[in-house]
Amino acid sequence: MVATTTRISDPAHDVLRYEHQSLNAIFNPKTVAVIGATEKPNSVGRTLLWNLISSPFGGMVFPVNPHRNSILGIKAYPSIKDTPEPVDLAIIATPAASVPSVMEECAMAGVKGVIILSAGFKEIGPKGIELEQKVLEIARLNKIRIIGPNCLGLMNPLTGLNATFANAMAKLGSVGFISQSGALCTSILDWSFRENVGFSAFVSIGSMLDIGWGDLIYYLGNDPHTESIVIYMESIGDARSFLSAAREVALTKPIIVIKAGRTEAAAKAAASHTGAMAGSDHVLDAAFRRCGILRVYHIAHLFSIAELLSKQPRPKGPRLTILTNAGGPGVLTTDTLIGEGGTLAQLSTETLEALNQVLPNQWSHDNPIDILGDADPERYAKAFDIVVEDPNSDGILVILTPQAMTDPSKTAAQLKERCLKMPNKPILASWMGGADVASGIEILNQANIATFSYPDSAVRMFNYMWRYTYNLKGLYEIPSLPKASENESLVCDCVQHLINSVLAEERTLLTEFESKRLLSAYGIPTVQTYIASNIDAAVNAAEQLGYPVVLKLLSKTITHKTDVGGVKLNLNTPEAVRQAYTAIETSVTQQVGAEHFQGVTVQKMVKLEGYELIIGSSLDIQFGPVLLFGMGGQLVEVFKDRALALPPLNTTLARRMMEQTKIYKALLGVRGRHSVDMEALKQLLVRFLI
Repeated sequence: MVATTTRISDPAHDVLRYEHQSLNAIFNPKTVAVIGATEKPNSVGRTLLWNLISSPFGGMVFPVNPHRNSILGIKAYPSIKDTPEPVDLAIIATPAASVPSVMEECAMAGVKGVIILSAGFKEIGPKGIELEQKVLEIARLNKIRIIGPNCLGLMNPLTGLNATFANAMAKLGSVGFISQSGALCTSILDWSFRENVGFSAFVSIGSMLDIGWGDLIYYLGNDPHTESIVIYMESIGDARSFLSAAREVALTKPIIVIKAGRTEAAAKAAASHTGAMAGSDHVLDAAFRRCGILRVYHIAHLFSIAELLSKQPRPKGPRLTILTNAGGPGVLTTDTLIGEGGTLAQLSTETLEALNQVLPNQWSHDNPIDILGDADPERYAKAFDIVVEDPNSDGILVILTPQAMTDPSKTAAQLKERCLKMPNKPILASWMGGADVASGIEILNQANIATFSYPDSAVRMFNYMWRYTYNLKGLYEIPSLPKASENESLVCDCVQHLINSVLAEERTLLTEFESKRLLSAYGIPTVQTYIASNIDAAVNAAEQLGYPVVLKLLSKTITHKTDVGGVKLNLNTPEAVRQAYTAIETSVTQQVGAEHFQGVTVQKMVKLEGYELIIGSSLDIQFGPVLLFGMGGQLVEVFKDRALALPPLNTTLARRMMEQTKIYKALLGVRGRHSVDMEALKQLLVRFLI
C-alpha cells in the first residue's frame, strides 16, 4: 500500500496569491463597461462615459443603463451580462445601496476588474460597513479586484485610458501618482499642466476596500514606464502589505509620501473622509524610515523631490557646499540648511588653498563660498571645478543674483557643460530674479540641473534627498533576534505565570517590581529591588542593601509615583526609612485612597554622572510591536525627546534609532563627561522585543 499525504492549504498563502493577482484588467483593459452611464448634464455617469470615448483609449466602451437604448450616441445595455463582448473593467457609478447587486452581475459576466466611484460606504458608519462586506465577499469569491469605493477613478496616459470624472486627461510622463483624495487628484492634475509634469499612472484609490497601497506599489514598481511613485495618504490600510511592497520597490524607485492626519484634529477629519482608522503618526514615521520611504510635509514638495531624484544622483550624506555671488542669500540659506537637519560641508585645506589661487582676496574663505558680487562666468567655473572635487562635500548649491556685471546665461552654460560630466554629486541651482535670469534657468533645465527661485527651497530639497539616502541604507541592514537561552522554556513559563497572575486580578498594568521581574527574565539588567509591605520590612531591606537607599511607592494602579509623593531619596538611617514609609503611605491615602497603596520598593541609592533614559515598547494598532527610546525622567512628557522604531533591530538599526534623539550626542560624551557604554545600550534595544 502506497502512503499518500494531503497538502493543507494555508489561508495566508491564498490571500497573498489573490493580492498579487495581476491588475492588468484595471490598468490595461480592452473592454470597459460604465454602469450608471447617463446623458444627464454634469453627472458622474455622463462625464465618465465622455472621458472614455473622447480620450485616445482604443478599446470598446459599453454604457450600461436599463432605462436607455443609447447614451451619447452609443448603444446602451440593460445589464453588464448583455454586452456583446466580455468586459475586462467595470466602472460603477450607481448609488451605494445598488452596488452589491451590480457586483453579482459583474461576477456572472466574468469581470476581473472593478472601479467603484460611489460614496456611502464605511465613511457613513455601520450600515456602510455592512454594505462593504457584502461587496468584498462577492469580490473575494469571484477573484474580482476593486479600486474604491469613494474615488475619482484612474488614468493610464500611456494607453489613453481616462476612467475618471475629472475634466482633463493627464499628460504622459514617468510619475506614478496615487491619492486617497479625489479632490486633491483634480487639483494636482490642473497644477501638472502648468508645471509640465507627466504621469505613468494617475490613481484615486478611495477607501481601499480591496486594492491598497501595497498592490499599487508592487504594480508601479514593476511598471517600466514608472520612475518614481508619489502618494497622498490619509490612512495606511493593510500595514503588512504596504511595508512588504515598499521595502521591495524603494530599492529601485523613489517612493515619496505626504501623509495627512498628523494632528488629532486632522486625523479625525481623515477618518470621516475615508472611514479608515489612523494609528500614531510617529509610528508611521518609523515605518517609513524602516522601508525606505521619503516623507514630505508640503504638497508643493511632492513632485519637486520626485523630479529631483530622477534627474540628480543622491547625496551620500547631509554636507552641502554653497557657492554664491551674494553674502546675504548664502547666510539665509545656511540658516535653513542647518535648521532643517543638514550641515555645511567643512572645506578641506586643499580646497581652501586652491580657491585662494583663483578668487579675490576678499572672498569669504569658508563655506558658504562667497565669490563676490562682481563674479563673472569664469570665476564661477573655476570655483566650481575646485569645490566639486572636495571629498568632504555631498552636494553643491550654486546661487546667482543678477548684478550689473553678472551674466546669468553664460554662467549657466558653464555650469551645464560641467554637469554633463558630473559623476556622483547632486548639483542644485538658484538663479534668483525674474526676466534677467530666465534664459539662464532655461539652460540649466536643459542640463537636468534642478533650479529654484529661492535658495531656501533648494536646501529643503537637498535635505529631503540625503534623508532618502539615509532611509535606503537601513534596507540593507539585517535584523538579528537575540539567541535563545538554555532555559528558554523556563523563562517563558515564568513570564506567563507572572502575566496570568496580573490578568487574574483584572489588571492591565504591571507594578514596578513585576516589570523588573519580567525584564530580568529576558536578560535585561535591573537594579536590585526589595518589596516592603510594612515599616519593619522596609528597614530590614535597607539594612541588607546598605545606606543610603530609596523608597518608592508600590501600587497596582499608579504609574507616576512622584505625582502622589511616592518617591523618597537619600535615606541614610533606619529612622529616615520609617519616616519615608509613613510619608508615602499617608500621601497616597490622602490623595487617592488607601486601596492604591500596596507598600514600597526599596533600592540602593545610586549617584552617577549619568543620564535618565526611557526604553519601552507597545503594540500599535496597525504595525504591531513598536520600540521607544529617549530621554527619561520626570519631564519625559514635557521634552518628548524620543524616537520610535519597528523591531527586530540589529546594533546598527539601534544606533540609527538613538541618533534621532537630542540626548544621543550627550551619551557620546560632552563637556568632560565620558561616553556611556553605547554597545551595551544598543544590545539592550536589540533584546527589547515584545
